[in-house]
Amino acid sequence: MTDTIVSSATKEVVLGFERPFVIIGERINPTGRKILAAEMREGDYSRVEADARAQIEAGAHMLDVNAGIPLADEPRILAEVIQLVQSITDTPLCIDSSIIAALQAGLEVYRGKALVNSVTGEDEQMEQVLPLVKKYGAAVVAISNDETGISQDPNVRFEVAKKIVQRAADYGIPACDVVVDPLVMPVGAVNTAGKQVLQLIHRLRTELKVNTTCGASNISFGLPNRDGINGAFLSMAIHAGMTSAITNPMHMEVINATLGADVMMGRDPDCMNWIKRFREPPAEGEATGRGRRPSRRRRA
Repeated sequence: MTDTIVSSATKEVVLGFERPFVIIGERINPTGRKILAAEMREGDYSRVEADARAQIEAGAHMLDVNAGIPLADEPRILAEVIQLVQSITDTPLCIDSSIIAALQAGLEVYRGKALVNSVTGEDEQMEQVLPLVKKYGAAVVAISNDETGISQDPNVRFEVAKKIVQRAADYGIPACDVVVDPLVMPVGAVNTAGKQVLQLIHRLRTELKVNTTCGASNISFGLPNRDGINGAFLSMAIHAGMTSAITNPMHMEVINATLGADVMMGRDPDCMNWIKRFREPPAEGEATGRGRRPSRRRRA
């Protein structure tokens, strides 16, 4: 059995084949969010803090932290945001950047075992990212593309993932610390994309025996009612073997799909997580019995 353990200073989250599905909150990301990007550039992290708290309350088990703002000092901002978020929550973080200096700055201040997002199958990038992952004892997201780009053939993407896992082993990083992103393509553009990625997820679990993650909302890009498609995809991906996803826990379809899939897969003993999330609170006085007298039968 493969377990990927990530942690803050005081809390562990485990990705695993027989573990409950892990939701990695995607909201701390300035991409496409002009107001957030402007605030982060100026050192105003109030919206970051609000997003962190809201995602955790909504059900996120981890938080993705990204500071990719054009022409900004990304290493400084990323390090500051990580320190802020770790000061208000013990939720483990996924450090998200394509800039090596930013990844290093984030790892230097991180308390615990982070998940680094990400490394591709490009030789140059593996030579830069994997030594950092090893040095700081982190886990890493392995994205299934290389110098040739993103292949439309899932078999090619599988081979790229296999290459990254093998190269990570050369650096002393075990397969359990490599979480593969099989690259979810928009089903509205490629009608077979859903079927292909589900087959790939199954292979990654059964043949490569690694945990998986993805940007789940990619599947619905360009379609109406995206949350409905995302929820359907997540349920099926969990059955195929996916163990985590970077997604928006504020969308109820995501929560419903992942918690419901955990129940169906036998990963929610006695359905307690489902019950805890969705059971109606008792009426006033009902929980303790106070405020209501038991009825008495009349004597004949």
